[in-house]
Amino acid sequence: MDKLRAMTSFVRIVDRGSLTAAAVDLGVSLPSMVRTLATLERELGVTLLNRTTRRLHLTDEGSQYLEQCRAILAQVQEAEATLHSRRTAPQGKLAVTASVLFGRRYVGPILSEFVQRHPGVAAELLLVDRVVNLVEEGVDAAVRIGHLGDSSLVALPLGEVRRVVCASPAYLRSRGVPRRPEDLTTHGCVHFTGLAPRAEWIFRSKPRKVAITTALTCNQADAAIEACAGGLGLGLFLSYMVAPLVRAGRLRYVLEDFEPGPLPVHFLYPHSRIRSPTVRAFADLCVKKLRQTRFD
Repeated sequence: MDKLRAMTSFVRIVDRGSLTAAAVDLGVSLPSMVRTLATLERELGVTLLNRTTRRLHLTDEGSQYLEQCRAILAQVQEAEATLHSRRTAPQGKLAVTASVLFGRRYVGPILSEFVQRHPGVAAELLLVDRVVNLVEEGVDAAVRIGHLGDSSLVALPLGEVRRVVCASPAYLRSRGVPRRPEDLTTHGCVHFTGLAPRAEWIFRSKPRKVAITTALTCNQADAAIEACAGGLGLGLFLSYMVAPLVRAGRLRYVLEDFEPGPLPVHFLYPHSRIRSPTVRAFADLCVKKLRQTRFD
């Protein structure tokens, strides 16, 4: 049997939730789709899907095989797309999204450079502090910070950002430097809700979550950072947000030994965009630029 075609059929069945829908997508008959799945399971010697009259359920073996199929198919598609992109100049519309501050500081300049290199591209940059559904909202690519859930998106790692606690030197001279997370109970804090929705911060310590006393609560990063730099209290931010102020001496990191693990940064795009030379070329430029960038 054609193993790559069988893998593609299996992944499409899972994504569409039924053999009928997968058959329509791939332009084959339902009996052909049923035979393909049965032959694949017979060759593997395992049951991939438990089927009822209404629903399909992945078995444990099916879940493991699904992730392996996605990885293999992505590599095949990427190899084909790379060859195709060399033959076709980037052109047409390109919609990219990122969080507001990260996008303004890093993604926007890269996108501007890309459009200057490729005048046939008309770009749109959507900066929002929420997770955008790329397929439903018609967006070609995203730069996203945080751990990824199960997804059919292609994910290219770009680096990591730290979750850091900081304060102005004047504040630390006045109120003292916290040595352990428990010391936060004696400090005022600037609460940036975009990173910590609740008034508690997470650390690599026991207790893991520490309640904070808020001097200011704000949903906008720039305003919260300026309040922190102005001496209002301690703040919890992502490292790229405050790195320029730390280098300028306006903020200092504290409690670095207790920071939780860093958050990954990825370039994401749907499998349906993998053959687009425009998306592929922008992904290559973004990966090259951002993997050379320090975010702290």
